[in-house]
Amino acid sequence: METASQRTLGAPGAKVALALAALYIVWGSTYLAIRVAVGTIPPFTQGSIRFLIAGTILYLATARGRAGEPRPGRREWRDAAIIGGFLLLGGNGLVALGETTVASGIAALLIATLPLWVAILGRLFFNLRLSRSTLVGIGLGFAGVGALVWPAGGSAPVDPVGAVILLGSPILWAIGSLYSARAHLPARPLVGVAMQMLCGGAMFGVVAILTGEVSRFHPAAVTPESVAAVAYLVAVGSLIGFTAYAWLLRVAPLPLIATYAYVNPIVAVALGALILGEPVTPRTLLAGVIIIVAVAIIVWTRGREPVPPRPEEVIEAT
Repeated sequence: METASQRTLGAPGAKVALALAALYIVWGSTYLAIRVAVGTIPPFTQGSIRFLIAGTILYLATARGRAGEPRPGRREWRDAAIIGGFLLLGGNGLVALGETTVASGIAALLIATLPLWVAILGRLFFNLRLSRSTLVGIGLGFAGVGALVWPAGGSAPVDPVGAVILLGSPILWAIGSLYSARAHLPARPLVGVAMQMLCGGAMFGVVAILTGEVSRFHPAAVTPESVAAVAYLVAVGSLIGFTAYAWLLRVAPLPLIATYAYVNPIVAVALGALILGEPVTPRTLLAGVIIIVAVAIIVWTRGREPVPPRPEEVIEAT
C-alpha cells in the first residue's frame, strides 16, 4: 500500500501549485476574517452560522450516492460528530474565542504549534516514535511560544488568558486528528468533511445557547464588515479551502501539502499588520521565526519517515 511519502504527483504541476497557493492564502487569511467576524458576532454564534451553512452546501453537493454506494450510517455520523467536536468546536471555536482578545497574527503563530502537539500526543497515546530531529523541533517550538507570551518588564505582550485559550486549540485539533486516522468515515473525503461541519456547527449552536451568547446577541448591532467576514469564511475558508485540501491529499506528496502549516502564520501576520494595523514587534518576529523553523523541522522529519503516521494527514485549518 502506498504511503504518503511515496505518493507522486497525480495532477499537472500548475494545478497543484494553484491549489497550494489557495491553501497558503485562504487558510492564512481566515485568522483575519475570524478577528473581524467576532468584532460584533459572538465567537460560538459565528461558528455555528459558518459551519452549518458551509456544511449544508457541501453535503448537498457531494453526498449524492453513486450507484451501489451506501449512505453514511450511524457509525459514520458518530465519528464525524466526534471529529467535528474536537476539530471544529474545540479547535476552531477556541481560535474564535481567543481572537476576541489576541491579535490575529499572534493567534496564527500560536496555532502553528499544531505539529508539536500531534507528535507529543501521538507518542503518549499511540506510541509513535519521536526522532531526534522531532524532539529538537518540539523544544524549539516551545521556546518560540515562550518568547512570544512570556512577561517581560512586568507585563505580558499577549493577553495571557487569550494565549492559553489559543494554545488549547491545537491540542484539541491534534486529538481530533489522531482520532480521525482511525475513524469510520465515508470513502469520499468531502462527504466526511461536510458531515463534520454539520455536526460541529450544531455543537457551536448548543454552546452559544448554553453560554448565553444567543440571548446577548443583537443582530442589529452586527456590522457589514462582520457579515462579509462570515460570508468569506463560509465560501472561501470552508468550501474552497477544504476542497483544495481534500484534492491535494489525493494527488500530491504530503510533505509538500504540509508546507502550508508554516506559510499560513506568515500570511496571517502580514494581513493583520496591513489591514488591521496589528503591531509587529521585534519580539513577535523572533518568536515567529523560531516557531516556523520548529514546525518546518517536524513536518520535514515526519515526511521523510518510511511510514509516517496517518494523523498528520489532517492539519489544522481555520
